[in-house]
Amino acid sequence: MRTTLVKTLIELAEKEEKIFVITPDLGFSVWEEFERRFPERFLNVGIAEANAIGIATGLSLCGKIVYVYSIIPFVTMRPFEQIRIELAYMKTNVRIVGVGAGVTYGAQGATHHAIEDIAIMRALPNMLIFSPCDPWEVEQGVRASLNYEGPIYFRLGKKGEPVITPVGNSFSFGRANVIRRGRDVYILFTGNIADEVVKLYSLLESKGISAEVVSMHTLKPFDYEYLDKILKTGNPVFTIEEHSIIGGLGSIVAEYIAEAGYKVRFKRFGIPDQYAHWVGSQKYIRERFGLLAEKMFGKICEYLK
Repeated sequence: MRTTLVKTLIELAEKEEKIFVITPDLGFSVWEEFERRFPERFLNVGIAEANAIGIATGLSLCGKIVYVYSIIPFVTMRPFEQIRIELAYMKTNVRIVGVGAGVTYGAQGATHHAIEDIAIMRALPNMLIFSPCDPWEVEQGVRASLNYEGPIYFRLGKKGEPVITPVGNSFSFGRANVIRRGRDVYILFTGNIADEVVKLYSLLESKGISAEVVSMHTLKPFDYEYLDKILKTGNPVFTIEEHSIIGGLGSIVAEYIAEAGYKVRFKRFGIPDQYAHWVGSQKYIRERFGLLAEKMFGKICEYLK
């Protein structure tokens, strides 16, 4: 995802002089090519996240489209007051680009995990939340961000994720992206948990369970039209996310079901209300939280009985 982001921005910056990139002293081995080609449109402000948002706001008010890049906890939580007032309240054209969604930085510990970010950014009026599942969605989102008025939060994994979106799918913010068609159950997921979701789909298929797998890449504004359509079928709905079960995709769907009055079986998969006190790889921490395909498969089969 990260490589696609940089590659797409370099391509767009060749023609669009408004593009500007800021980093609070992160992104080494990531942004060198952009900085070499557009030195006047790249700025490392040092370890000063609040200043990064302030400078980005000023540049945006002068007509620039600014992308502020860092690890998610550092670019969302440290400067939250500045994001709230200078981006959300003022509705400026700044794009917060956070890498390391969920427990991507597993071995770095809870300080580097991003399990609350969707919840806190959802609470901000005017903030678009974009959580892509693969490089294709990243590229489409970056291109669409050039013409979007207002702030955007990009929630990215890291690198090496495969493209899972079928050829021919269309993209727009706020619209669900159907990855696999199915008829028995609906699996709505967001972001970098895509690899486990694809495995889960195969496991369900081997059991004769036809699952529709859908990337909900835009969490705000949400595609309630698609959600309403699948709820009307009465088939079970599952949400999967590498984020706390509080305030993320599962909460969005649960809130809608509660108010819409549909009688549908629904279950959330996510990180429970706790921090990870283990040190290990992303896969290891996913396993501890029950977010591997095999564990979710077992729970879904049990639930469907």
